[in-house]
Amino acid sequence: MRRLAARGAAGEAGEVAAPAADSSDSAQGRSPSPWRLIDLCAIWDAGVYLPSAARNGASSGVARRRLNEAEKLSSVREAQLKRLEVTRPRVLGSRERGRVPRMARQPPPPWVHAAFLLCLLSLGGAIEIPMDLTQPPTITKQSVKDHIVDPRDNILIECEAKGNPAPSFHWTRNSRFFNIAKDPRVSMRRRSGTLVIDFRSGGRPEEYEGEYQCFARNKFGTALSNRIRLQVSKSPLWPKENLDPVVVQEGAPLTLQCNPPPGLPSPVIFWMSSSMEPITQDKRVSQGHNGDLYFSNVMLQDMQTDYSCNARFHFTHTIQQKNPFTLKVLTNHPYNDSSLRNHPDMYSARGVAERTPSFMYPQGTASSQMVLRGMDLLLECIASGVPTPDIAWYKKGGDLPSDKAKFENFNKALRITNVSEEDSGEYFCLASNKMGSIRHTISVRVKAAPYWLDEPKNLILAPGEDGRLVCRANGNPKPTVQWMVNGEPLQSAPPNPNREVAGDTIIFRDTQISSRAVYQCNTSNEHGYLLANAFVSVLDVPPRMLSPRNQLIRVILYNRTRLDCPFFGSPIPTLRWFKNGQGSNLDGGNYHVYENGSLEIKMIRKEDQGIYTCVATNILGKAENQVRLEVKDPTRIYRMPEDQVAKRGTTVQLECRVKHDPSLKLTVSWLKDDEPLYIGNRMKKEDDSLTIFGVAERDQGSYTCVASTELDQDLAKAYLTVLADQATPTNRLAALPKGRPDRPRDLELTDLAERSVRLTWIPGDANNSPITDYVVQFEEDQFQPGVWHDHSKYPGSVNSAVLRLSPYVNYQFRVIAINEVGSSHPSLPSERYRTSGAPPESNPGDVKGEGTRKNNMEITWTPMNATSAFGPNLRYIVKWRRRETREAWNNVTVWGSRYVVGQTPVYVPYEIRVQAENDFGKGPEPESVIGYSGEDYPRAAPTEVKVRVMNSTAISLQWNRVYSDTVQGQLREYRAYYWRESSLLKNLWVSQKRQQASFPGDRLRGVVSRLFPYSNYKLEMVVVNGRGDGPRSETKEFTTPEGVPSAPRRFRVRQPNLETINLEWDHPEHPNGIMIGYTLKYVAFNGTKVGKQIVENLSPNQTKFTVQRTDPVSRYRFTLSARTQVGSGEAVTEESPAPPNEATPTAAYTNNQADIATQGWFIGLMCAIALLVLILLIVCFIKRSRGGKYPVREKKDVPLGPEDPKEEDGSFDYSDEDNKPLQGSQTSLDGTIKQQESDDSLVDYGEGGEGQFNEDGSFIGQYTVKKDKEETEGNESSEATSPVNAIYSLA
Repeated sequence: MRRLAARGAAGEAGEVAAPAADSSDSAQGRSPSPWRLIDLCAIWDAGVYLPSAARNGASSGVARRRLNEAEKLSSVREAQLKRLEVTRPRVLGSRERGRVPRMARQPPPPWVHAAFLLCLLSLGGAIEIPMDLTQPPTITKQSVKDHIVDPRDNILIECEAKGNPAPSFHWTRNSRFFNIAKDPRVSMRRRSGTLVIDFRSGGRPEEYEGEYQCFARNKFGTALSNRIRLQVSKSPLWPKENLDPVVVQEGAPLTLQCNPPPGLPSPVIFWMSSSMEPITQDKRVSQGHNGDLYFSNVMLQDMQTDYSCNARFHFTHTIQQKNPFTLKVLTNHPYNDSSLRNHPDMYSARGVAERTPSFMYPQGTASSQMVLRGMDLLLECIASGVPTPDIAWYKKGGDLPSDKAKFENFNKALRITNVSEEDSGEYFCLASNKMGSIRHTISVRVKAAPYWLDEPKNLILAPGEDGRLVCRANGNPKPTVQWMVNGEPLQSAPPNPNREVAGDTIIFRDTQISSRAVYQCNTSNEHGYLLANAFVSVLDVPPRMLSPRNQLIRVILYNRTRLDCPFFGSPIPTLRWFKNGQGSNLDGGNYHVYENGSLEIKMIRKEDQGIYTCVATNILGKAENQVRLEVKDPTRIYRMPEDQVAKRGTTVQLECRVKHDPSLKLTVSWLKDDEPLYIGNRMKKEDDSLTIFGVAERDQGSYTCVASTELDQDLAKAYLTVLADQATPTNRLAALPKGRPDRPRDLELTDLAERSVRLTWIPGDANNSPITDYVVQFEEDQFQPGVWHDHSKYPGSVNSAVLRLSPYVNYQFRVIAINEVGSSHPSLPSERYRTSGAPPESNPGDVKGEGTRKNNMEITWTPMNATSAFGPNLRYIVKWRRRETREAWNNVTVWGSRYVVGQTPVYVPYEIRVQAENDFGKGPEPESVIGYSGEDYPRAAPTEVKVRVMNSTAISLQWNRVYSDTVQGQLREYRAYYWRESSLLKNLWVSQKRQQASFPGDRLRGVVSRLFPYSNYKLEMVVVNGRGDGPRSETKEFTTPEGVPSAPRRFRVRQPNLETINLEWDHPEHPNGIMIGYTLKYVAFNGTKVGKQIVENLSPNQTKFTVQRTDPVSRYRFTLSARTQVGSGEAVTEESPAPPNEATPTAAYTNNQADIATQGWFIGLMCAIALLVLILLIVCFIKRSRGGKYPVREKKDVPLGPEDPKEEDGSFDYSDEDNKPLQGSQTSLDGTIKQQESDDSLVDYGEGGEGQFNEDGSFIGQYTVKKDKEETEGNESSEATSPVNAIYSLA
């Protein structure tokens, strides 16, 4: 890439427009194209880096940056820089007045250096062969040399290559051919060499560790990938250890060792307390590079926490924590007085003896270290001492490299990045405190893995031409060079009289078509290797242009720009540039032509405007292309805002007057403190000024005016100081309830442009919660009318934004405000704005070609939406052709999203292209997609099907693959149909339902499992493609051997009493052989106590068993299984019922039914017993109260006379004296006892003569107390619940 492309960003090369075929757009007032190209080379040459131009804009209005404004004619540039450095007084209130430059000169950041380097490399890059020409394979993507993978994921080893014809791939593992077909877990991606190792069905990733190499081959040669070392990430557990408290004297040094488990890659070490609080580190306490924690001197305060080493492993995202260290500090000053921590003589105050520094790491006075070129060098010195020593670093015989050296870990570590040979030598660290100093010397040796001096490049020659491949590398020690051709050592390749090897160079003379091949250069030493592929391609091709024709480039005056003209041809064409049809070649002076055909104009002037023509010529012909260059005036702020001081409540106006090219659209926006300015009700923005009404304290800050066009921008800054009042009013709104914001209002569209528009709105009331965001939505009325889509999101501090638009869309916008409570209602829609049309800039996605019948191919794609149509009458140009034949393209124009190609052969590959087109033109040339015509049923069945019985439930199958031309489609799988013909057990019915087992892919063996033992089976094999099954193979019969039975069915445990337990069961559903009996195991248990297990072998026909209990308290656990000659089958386990009071350990009662206390009949029985006991108690009480005043009737069959006193008081004796009621008392309906006269008669109770008697004198009437009934009428429930009434009713 020679340029970095970005939408809406200004660039050095200006603006690239549509081809001249559509140049009528310019005449109609439309901007030719939205694409800008940024030339970062221009930033470097200018010598001035503009941070504001390179910074990512804070608002859409400032997104277009004028990076190219740094490029000026020397005299103009000096004048501009002087203008940029104009200073003016800046009022700072009570602060010191100063001079503030409008724009300061700053050094460019590192990314500018990198961009400039990329720019230079691109200008001299190798010429690429267009992909429609035949060429050997080239590796385009591969995994890194040291490939570490996560053991929880599938393994992916990448290898991608291009070539024509498309290359095929194979792999080696540990220098031996890796047969992917033999391993069902390994597969290769389609049209790619990428290996995928799948562990979803099991397997250990460690089994696949090793060194892999990919080979990409077509008929013109073989390209090799690097040797990829595959390793599985490891995160071992920390070894268990018990750490005793560490006892140390206050002021002494201490090292807490981490010793993390070795992981791959190495874990990240950090120290925390056991409560997950980070350990505070400073120059006294710090962690070394090896993970240990060093205390230069221990203080009493270090006892306040413990110390645990933590290791974080990258791939598993796990943290392992070591057992914490606990410190016990012995001290002469037992009180940890916090006031002494910052004492200037803290150690003396605590009674700690001062001592000179000594090194804790590294040991001794000297050490050595080796580092590889290009890596980082880390030197470390950690010293102890009281007071804590300071560390300083020096290099013997020179200074530290300031651009690469930085100090880390409180100066205890020196890091030098990107080490080179010049960084070798002796370094020393100096540790010093007021008691003395000590020095440690580190001798650094720089070695080097091989690195390129001259990497071999692809060689494109015409027949009869000469050329050479050069492979030069350096390293320490000096690397050796080995040449290979098509993956084989050059020495073993067939001799080629046109080729000569001279060390690191291969010379080709009088090259012919047969010389095409891919050469590999491998250079290596003990520290590593480099492998490069370079092909030799022999072609006869006339010149051709590779870029769009008739481009329009717009650029700002005095900038540097570059006009591109990519081309190809063989022999390599010569390129010349002409301006406005003049005959003189443009090269030299203000022009420079690069190898790749680009023309650089070092400084644009008005007279440089015109049409530029590039012409490529070789012996086979010539080709040309044109570029139109337009020069625009720069944007300049000629009246800048001034610094101002204002009182609160006054009005301030900041001026910003701009001069710009009239053909460019100008946008003026404002920043406050380098953030987009929210234009509230108190502000008014005009084209040349910003007015602030009622200035408040929050308005104080810097204000930047940004004037920008499509191509450049200028800015100027001023500072506003607000003099605040003495008293600050209280915020009475703080306690008010918060709510959702009101909807924004008064939406306005301004700055209407081809691909953008500025939307401005007035915020609604925030309702006591600040607005945090605004969401802009749009609706279009062509494809989805009435449906609103999110367009963009902006911070709550802005109320104006430049919206990027797509061509030919009738937009309508609305805005939604958001605060912490929620979202507002959408604003009322804005007016509609239709953008002008343009040719599509993209094509439909998800293009597929699949057959729905055996003689067709359906081409489908995802249609483009309204924002990508770019114009009316969107349609699609569908092209297709047979892939192998390279026949002419067939094409048709379609308005929908599918097209069916008819009369196709069965399952052949097609190249498919779908290109978008509207009334303004066609979209870019689409990439080809491979599709296939329809499939037909396979014509052949697998042969030589062999069945091998593995066990009673599984068999293995093996077969011969069918020929590919008989599949008539994509081979999906081989499929086995099998069914159970019969059982070897007599009179056992079996289901003969057909089952199937699938073997995906082109496999030759498989396993069928989950078969029934002791059965006869039949099996057939078929081939399956996308259409369906092929013909059946020959039927194979096999018999499964005897197996173990399934579990006995309906195993029941019953406990009729406390002495016995009855067991019952049914025979297994699947005997799977001849049953020889049952095995019953049972054991008694009570809580955690378990008795001795008893085993009973029962006959095969037995289905009942009784166990005599020996312990009435314990429960029993029974396990039952059936047996055949093979062994015992699946067991079933049940337990005897738990007694209802099992929870009470002292209870000795065991009920014969589970949970009897919850049974309804038991509860009813207990209630009845309780009621009878209560009645008996009440009867006894009444009997005692009577005291024997009335005599007891001896015989209950003696009739009662009317004069009998028992009749009067309602007492009757049916059996004995136990049932005598209380004398002279009766219970009323309201439950109160009423005293009766001794001469009461039955008439009083029965209202005269209503009481009746039987012939034998028995009373059959009903007692009714009239007074009581009247008093308590309607309270019948009291009588029902009174136990006294119940007694009388029973009596």
